[in-house]
Amino acid sequence: MTTTARARGATVWLTGLPSAGKTTVARLLCDRLRAEGRRVEVLDGDEIRRFLTAGLGFSRADRNTNVQRIGLVSEVLARNGVLSVVPVIAPYADGREAVRERHRASGTPYVEVHVATPVEVCAERDVKGLYARQAAGRLTGLTGVDDPYEPPRDPALVLRTQDQTPRESADRVYAVLAEQGLV
Repeated sequence: MTTTARARGATVWLTGLPSAGKTTVARLLCDRLRAEGRRVEVLDGDEIRRFLTAGLGFSRADRNTNVQRIGLVSEVLARNGVLSVVPVIAPYADGREAVRERHRASGTPYVEVHVATPVEVCAERDVKGLYARQAAGRLTGLTGVDDPYEPPRDPALVLRTQDQTPRESADRVYAVLAEQGLV
């Protein structure tokens, strides 16, 4: 791999419902990319909320602010040669479109992946217990249940994680990056 290829950054934005498999796919993809010697970072939505956007709530305005902040960090990393992999719910189409536009304006590649796992499967997985808390009346505003999720209109890839292994999903994302000359 040449130094030029290694220096090419991009943002890979994985959007989908809670427990859809975004972070699992992101980490597997990053493991593969790191094994190839690529500069890569995962900007996990949960970690970002704990540190970078602590204090924001879950109103539409706060969710959009969260997405814009993550989008800025990702674009800066990508513009500087890092493959930035972003597993974030990002429920609103206009918020994701603003991130895409920021990338477009700077000439930075942006690849949107819809992790399109059905809400029933996500609720069964319930990695963080969110669906159980919502069902018990201890949580409101759960994306895809009692708060909207607007699926991407034209993602580069749609992953149906209920029909494939996490590794197969990560490999499909890698294939899209290869097709676009990003790896």
